[in-house]
Amino acid sequence: MTHTHGLVIVHTGAGKGKTTAALGMALRAAGQNLRVLILQFIKGGWRYGELEALEPLPNIHIRPLGLGLIGDHDDLSPHRQAARTAWDTAVQEVTQGPWDLIVLDELCVAMHRGFVSTQEVIRLIHQKPPHLHLVITGRHCPEELFPHADTVTLMQAVKHHHQAGITAQPGVEF
Repeated sequence: MTHTHGLVIVHTGAGKGKTTAALGMALRAAGQNLRVLILQFIKGGWRYGELEALEPLPNIHIRPLGLGLIGDHDDLSPHRQAARTAWDTAVQEVTQGPWDLIVLDELCVAMHRGFVSTQEVIRLIHQKPPHLHLVITGRHCPEELFPHADTVTLMQAVKHHHQAGITAQPGVEF
């Protein structure tokens, strides 16, 4: 399939569904025989649902490059290093890879934490090949990024089961 304009799409906000929406886009793209890469900036360290589900699909490659959720009192140094390594991978894959769609999952969290600068992301957006669709997810996306995106979706939490004390559920959150 030929694209005339690769889109930059941002899924952000405090509501649920940012990664889920990006995974849906990845599945749709794979169904159109597009080559998809998902780089996960925060997730990693254990096997979770999307890794298992996507493994047998030939057009989708997923790489968890983070160390997992960041606690309030965690030492940020190892997370910062993992995010910088993920960023270097993202730059190489966006500028030189064979992909039609790349998801930079939880990149907004890495920006919010100061692991990757907004200016670096803006530069990468402008360096991407014209055909490449780039999807960026995560809470706290800096608004300075919005003018550089074609589509920005703000996920708003109206109600969440966590507020009622119900923990994360397999197949829903991971």
